[in-house]
Amino acid sequence: MKKITIAIDGHSSCGKSTMAKDLAREVGYVYVDTGAMYRSVTLYALRHGLFLEDGSVDTAALEQQMPQIHISFKFNPETGRPDTYLNNEYVEQEIRSLEVSNHVSPVAAIPFVRTAMVAQQQQMGKDKGVVMDGRDIGTTVFPDAELKVFVTASAQVRAQRRYDELKAKGMPADFDDILKNVEERDYIDSHREVSPLRKADDALELDNSNMTIPEQKQWLLDRFNERINQNS
Repeated sequence: MKKITIAIDGHSSCGKSTMAKDLAREVGYVYVDTGAMYRSVTLYALRHGLFLEDGSVDTAALEQQMPQIHISFKFNPETGRPDTYLNNEYVEQEIRSLEVSNHVSPVAAIPFVRTAMVAQQQQMGKDKGVVMDGRDIGTTVFPDAELKVFVTASAQVRAQRRYDELKAKGMPADFDDILKNVEERDYIDSHREVSPLRKADDALELDNSNMTIPEQKQWLLDRFNERINQNS
């Protein structure tokens, strides 16, 4: 069967990664979490003191150190999903912290960071048979993807999901802080100069505010089967 490229974009904490991971596992495709890549760069910057006192990034230092930042994914047989590694160190949990969430948008807006990550992402998906989610997959990384989906949900719903996720992992969480973070990230992601978050002209939009995870999973699987039949 001919393989296709699936690009899933959308706002932070809208559940697109869960949908993408489940679909990839269901159809036997490779899953790439591009958000985890930007979060890994952010974690590196936090660890190496590359944030200035005003919260901005020391871009000169980060650009100099970019060649030392290697991000990879290793399949976890227990979860059936890939885990994120930064310079061969397991960081899957650490990159999901609120501290990283609060710093990731300015890092992801830096042109040389995006250029480096997009090049890696395009290399990962060159043979098709890939499900990739992020902010600019259908517009910048794979503008010719056969299936593009733009996922959204209200800020309150997304904040609650993020709150529940952190609590379930035993991590500290404050709903008001998370809601503020979600709204700030929406603004930064949509207004950055390089590859801003926007719905591709040929993307299908899914507002999953009132959908369960199984309902979202079935919706995406149905769209995948439609595209496969069209391309076979």
